[in-house]
Amino acid sequence: MNNPKSIVIIGGVAGGMSAATRLRRLLEDATITVLERSGNVSFANCGLPYYVGGVIEERSALLLQTPESLFDRFRLDVRIHHEATAIDVARRVVAVRDLATGQESELAYDALVLSPGARAVRPPIPGIDRALTLRDIEDTDRMTEAIAGAGSAAVIGGGFIGLEVAENLRHRGLDVTVVEATDQVMAPLDPEMARLVADALEADGIAVRLGASAVEISEGGVRLADGDVVAADVVVAAIGVRPDTTLAAAAGIELGQAGGIAVDDELRTSAPGVWAVGDVIEKRRPDGTAGLVPLAGPANRQGRLAADSIAGLPVRNPRALGTAVVGVCGLQVAATGVTEKALRASGRPHRVIHTHPLNHAGYYPGASALALKLLVDPDSDAILGAQAVGASGADKRIDVIATAMTAGMTASELLDLDLCYAPQFGSAKDPVNMLGYLADNQHRGLVRTAQWHEVADLATHGAMLLDVRTVGEFAAGTIPGAVNVPLDEVRERLDEIPVDAEVLVFCAVGQRGHSATRLLAQAGRTVRNLDGGIKTWRAGVRARP
Repeated sequence: MNNPKSIVIIGGVAGGMSAATRLRRLLEDATITVLERSGNVSFANCGLPYYVGGVIEERSALLLQTPESLFDRFRLDVRIHHEATAIDVARRVVAVRDLATGQESELAYDALVLSPGARAVRPPIPGIDRALTLRDIEDTDRMTEAIAGAGSAAVIGGGFIGLEVAENLRHRGLDVTVVEATDQVMAPLDPEMARLVADALEADGIAVRLGASAVEISEGGVRLADGDVVAADVVVAAIGVRPDTTLAAAAGIELGQAGGIAVDDELRTSAPGVWAVGDVIEKRRPDGTAGLVPLAGPANRQGRLAADSIAGLPVRNPRALGTAVVGVCGLQVAATGVTEKALRASGRPHRVIHTHPLNHAGYYPGASALALKLLVDPDSDAILGAQAVGASGADKRIDVIATAMTAGMTASELLDLDLCYAPQFGSAKDPVNMLGYLADNQHRGLVRTAQWHEVADLATHGAMLLDVRTVGEFAAGTIPGAVNVPLDEVRERLDEIPVDAEVLVFCAVGQRGHSATRLLAQAGRTVRNLDGGIKTWRAGVRARP
């Protein structure tokens, strides 16, 4: 092992504190100093919205450690209300300001870990100072005080934090409006999956304004670019975060293309003796690009890895899948890897699989539907990403797929996973296994599919839209221009299905469509199955601006 005598860590939450405690377990004799500009360390920042909403009742539950407890157990010198103001990488010195007294000093280091996290995005619009953010305990206290007696709130931003805040403010009884500048909530999802989340928000009484840019915040609410005003007693800015690279940039430490600190596989920066972890760094994504992944799980792992590297242990920083889950109005919303919209934007070939299974055996009480989406490389069959939305079981399936991605499994190999089964927990063919079956069929060339956003173009170019649901289902609503031939009648009515035109088959969710597609392909028709059926098509069409 290496044996640095003096280690300084800037940032005392997830990544920084993970590094500090791991370093102590590896290097008992080192002096370890943690600088934290806020008044708390090791707090549960992911729990902040739930304290605001009253779901977490005790504020103390958010405070996992204190400077005193960390000294008692790890002999860490944790200095809250201390801000690092500059780094001299040549002299290996950090300039520090005591925010309580204003006193300035210097700290020398043999090894330095940068874990300052990210700062909330605050666009330069009139009145932005009136907007609250939610990044630390102090923000939480301000928000809790502000909503006392308030009747309405506007949340600017429809991402993870924005939706968690919106739901919890609604839980407090406020009338809540989410204002999102893009055409969907939840950027880590594709539009047809995000539409399900927006539906849940609206069903819970939360108004959702998509494609709406805030241009001014006043005492009465938020004025939008189209002139509308969203009335609100409280305004929350949850537009996103940016890596807090101020110190690093001023010190001449290299930044990456995505705006975070560039690090190598051992989390070393371009400056000798300086490591960086957490929201401030760039990560390697599954598609090989660099990106920002502001999540607690990766930050904690990177803190440990940086500590190992400092201590001289072998380290490998894996690619960041960005696996995440959020609870929104009774739904679990989970994702890992890259999205279809990102793949389409980059021009990378891909296959898409949508399914709508139940979370467990349908005959067991309480079964509920899941919406699952898998993204696959068409040549290598590698898994590129996945998304899941449902009342229960979404987290489990995305965790399994993320594990498979980390292990280098192909999409077809998902069918081989030996997953636990009992009626109240899953199905004999788990939804993950079913994704594998579908991927295998496509990889073998047994079936061709079309996506919801391709339907209009196929119809325009003369494809027959064939609805193989029952007569009753067809009568209740179908894709415009479709012809109904129920699956059980297809063999007897083959003469109604043209040989000289492409046929797009669809059913409710794709299962009957698959059977019809195989039948028609063997009868000499040029045929595709609508992936995810009319259920996915309807969500996608509704998601369009």
